[in-house]
Amino acid sequence: MADYTLLIILFAPFVGVVVLMFVPNRQALQVRLVAATAAGVCMLASFYMFFAYDPVRGGFQFVQRFEWSKQLGIAFYLGVDGIGAPLVLASAILLFAGIFISWHIKDRTKEFYIFLLILAAATIGVFMSLDMFFLYFFYEMSVIPMYVLLGVWGSHTKGYLDMTDPEGLKKRDSVGFILNFAANSKEYAAMKLTLFLSVGAVVALMGILLIYKFSGLHTFDILVLREQARFSGSLATIIWLLVFFGFASIAPIWPLHSWSPVGHAAAPAATSMLHAGVLMKLGHFSIIRICYEILPEATRELMPIAAVLCVLNIIYGGFVAFYAKDTKYVIGYSSSSHMGYVFLGMAALDYISLTGAVLYMFAHALATGMLFAMAGWVYDQTHSRHIPELGGLVNRMPFVAGCFLVACMASVGMPGTVNFIAEIMILVGSWGKYPIQVIVAVVGIVLTLAYLFRMMRGVFYGPMEARYSHAHDAVTIVDRLPLLLMIGCSIVFGIFPGHFYDVIRSSVDPLLARIIAVAPMVSQSGGGLMP
Repeated sequence: MADYTLLIILFAPFVGVVVLMFVPNRQALQVRLVAATAAGVCMLASFYMFFAYDPVRGGFQFVQRFEWSKQLGIAFYLGVDGIGAPLVLASAILLFAGIFISWHIKDRTKEFYIFLLILAAATIGVFMSLDMFFLYFFYEMSVIPMYVLLGVWGSHTKGYLDMTDPEGLKKRDSVGFILNFAANSKEYAAMKLTLFLSVGAVVALMGILLIYKFSGLHTFDILVLREQARFSGSLATIIWLLVFFGFASIAPIWPLHSWSPVGHAAAPAATSMLHAGVLMKLGHFSIIRICYEILPEATRELMPIAAVLCVLNIIYGGFVAFYAKDTKYVIGYSSSSHMGYVFLGMAALDYISLTGAVLYMFAHALATGMLFAMAGWVYDQTHSRHIPELGGLVNRMPFVAGCFLVACMASVGMPGTVNFIAEIMILVGSWGKYPIQVIVAVVGIVLTLAYLFRMMRGVFYGPMEARYSHAHDAVTIVDRLPLLLMIGCSIVFGIFPGHFYDVIRSSVDPLLARIIAVAPMVSQSGGGLMP
């Protein structure tokens, strides 16, 4: 079975989708159990894959390859290295947690779980693909369920009910919301997300097709292109810019970020978890897989662009999050801000910083997953995300408040959580090349502490309005399991990070050795290689 681990992980959600099609919607419990079983199989296989990965051997493991079109040079080619394995695991954990976070959804439960399973499977497919065609195929597949999940099961933000046209007439129930860029409707959020990601995907596709055309190899195989493809300076620059900005739009990098917080705010809790936890990492991962692997010279020359833009991510996102009044907007802009840390770790092209960047992608998935899960719980109980309207909820939901505190500490990078290790590695590894950006990043950590605890104080402490007296805590195993799972993984991997570190470094070392064009042992004396 070990040889088919990746196929099990990838297709378990799809099998769940097929089974759900034959389960009547009125049998809600059976629908939930089928979805939970599919997600559970996916998660258990992902844990096996991660701990069975051999960091000593390194490279791509659990490889499966099936010829799809010999004439076009396309193969269904799966494999994970030390960069993809942690992200596959993060996707599986958040899918399993998201199934239980959504346990109480009653509106078209079956359809909701079908689209949620497809979304998670699509992200996993990107992290496994060693063929550019299928990497792009799964990337595009993730956009479709996101649009439906937001448009059907999402929620309107506070300003939606007050939306009017210039004549003062209500437009919230008309088609006019599509063209109203001041709108706060879930449909607008879904449309904006889809347009941003689709346009970015088309730009990236242009770069991928240029690689296919001018490599002369007639293949989409990333490993073959990595070893044999060579591009002239100007062509390499054009391709790199297309691929980078095309995929960076989903990361999201400034100024292509504005779709993300709106999407977070409108999405249901489980969708926000996958959106912020893994969907945003598709951009970073695809850049690493294509730009770093196939265009190493251009990456070395042009990656400083990301080092400049990431500063705006960190500061702009942090300040907007501080002044936001909606809990999901706070967490959404926080996620956009924190993606700047990943870009900083990637831009430094240092062994420590890039290892930290990959680890931070996993750590951020857990922390932001916890925050969105609990923001969703509070909304389900109070039907409000407006922080000034909330308060005193710690008396009604002490367990959720305690978990929220842990999630805040993880997001800040408290020692004992995996986020702490990742942030330290990014800051230490980037200091030698980008000291100003590191200083800005430290300021961003202070901002994170300020707006997260400001939100926690506003939601859980102070006087509580009588209309929220009916709110109750997460008391059942179904409600507590997803929170305990994410908290447990964050703390356990934070205390015992050895295997994580070894797995990631097994792929980061040879990747950066190609980019900086020196052997890893040479870099040990001056490149920041950890013993």
